Amino acid sequence: MEQFNGKSIYNGIAIGRILFYSKNQQQVKRNKVEDVEEEIARFESAKAKAMEQLQELYAKAVEEVGESNAMIFEVHSMMLEDEDYNESIYNIIRNEEVNAEFAVATTGDNFSTMFAEMEDEYFKARAADVKDISERVIAVLTGLEGEAGLGDEPVIVVAEDLAPSETVQMDKSKLLAFVTRLGSSNSHTAILARTMNIPALIGVEISEAWDGKMAIVDGKQGVLFVDPDVATLETYMEKRKREDAQRELLLQLKGQPDVTKDGRHIHLYANIGSVADVANVHANDAAGIGLFRSEFLYLEKDHYPTEEEQFQVYKTVVQNMPGKKVIIRTLDIGADKQVDYFEMEQEENPAMGYRAIRICLDRVEVFKTQLRALYRASAYGMISIMFPMVISVSEVRRIKEICEEVKRELSDSDIPYGDVELGIMIETPAAVMISDLLAKEVDFFSIGTNDLTQYTLAIDRQNPKLDNIYDAHHPAMLRMIQMVIDNGHKENCWVGICGELGADTTLTERFVRMGIDELSVAPSMVLPLRNIIVNMSVD
Repeated sequence: MEQFNGKSIYNGIAIGRILFYSKNQQQVKRNKVEDVEEEIARFESAKAKAMEQLQELYAKAVEEVGESNAMIFEVHSMMLEDEDYNESIYNIIRNEEVNAEFAVATTGDNFSTMFAEMEDEYFKARAADVKDISERVIAVLTGLEGEAGLGDEPVIVVAEDLAPSETVQMDKSKLLAFVTRLGSSNSHTAILARTMNIPALIGVEISEAWDGKMAIVDGKQGVLFVDPDVATLETYMEKRKREDAQRELLLQLKGQPDVTKDGRHIHLYANIGSVADVANVHANDAAGIGLFRSEFLYLEKDHYPTEEEQFQVYKTVVQNMPGKKVIIRTLDIGADKQVDYFEMEQEENPAMGYRAIRICLDRVEVFKTQLRALYRASAYGMISIMFPMVISVSEVRRIKEICEEVKRELSDSDIPYGDVELGIMIETPAAVMISDLLAKEVDFFSIGTNDLTQYTLAIDRQNPKLDNIYDAHHPAMLRMIQMVIDNGHKENCWVGICGELGADTTLTERFVRMGIDELSVAPSMVLPLRNIIVNMSVD
């Protein structure tokens, strides 16, 4: 048995086999083949297995995210049977005498490029689908099946590092835990791990030789055991059993209102990054969604998401949250969340550079595309829109002007939309200091404590060397939160917290006494916070 220490970014215990995850696992090489008919048979077999996987994914998706969102797998099945697509693969294998993997990859690239260049938005959207089905067939041919190469059984993913885009595309049902050598406890990948309720460690000196070995991740103590002995395995199986029992006790709180003993009501909402996360929101009985990180729609793509693509996602989320508020944050890329096709110049200090609302106000057509999708989706449920990285009243007024333009355009086209609350994230000291002025312009504030802490303390939250002095409990932070709450309430502007500090159970009572209206946290933290709220009194 070997024991390795790391830094915990989410508590919990995971027991299972290690999968050493490395990037670019599906690099396809061109190989000459002797028997082309045998190679075609390989393709046919792989295609049949890919079809089975798509049907299984469809059934699973219907159960987790609803039939409308699951239809993508039906579309993929039909595309995989497309006569032109298949004929292209057969011709490449026969005429060039090459391996099936290369023929599928070439056909996928060709068809994807063809669709991407079409004017019709529907066919443009099919470009990504062709790539998806091609990669699925190649995965079967090369034996690298499963989402993001995770395999068929749940695993502990060990990697040098994981980008947010890689994390969000992994099949959550196959993830037991994350263990990485690099990364920060305040990175967006870490936040995703907490959202998905997955134990995770960073700062572990990893080894590719661990691949396939049994392991234990202790997220509470920050320890990884590789090849644990029988005694250690039994001890941790018992600990996990006790954790499950505690979770069952918390489940008894489901259905109870988030009200203190003396009648103070707090809105307990959940943070999500994708449609699939909505299942966790319901499982943990959140009263709404306080932060939908829409940037992951952009991180998952190799092109700007179209209005229709975005609309379908937002519509699905609100339809799955009937009668409950869904707060969607507009595009928040830059800093540690880079998107290649945005073609942004490299910056020396990206955390304080061209990012979030600054990009949107500069690239107005990209911004309006997202706003049109959001307003269209608001006809199907209770959508609120939240804008990140605001530092001035003039920015808010410009945002509101653009929103009015979008509403006029929709009205002129007889496209319905609902009443939409507009709010901003308070995540810079500048926004805190003028929160009395900003509160006159918007319906709500949501305090993003992750960035607010880094800007207030002048600490890069992506730098693991500074984790020991990154203090979200700093008196300056708590004073700022109180100032924002007081200034917001003077103008009838409700105030919430959507940063990681909102899930800090050592501060829950203090936040409630400070007058906070809403806490939006990882779904798994909703019931632990409810347990504190229902057992406390404000007076």
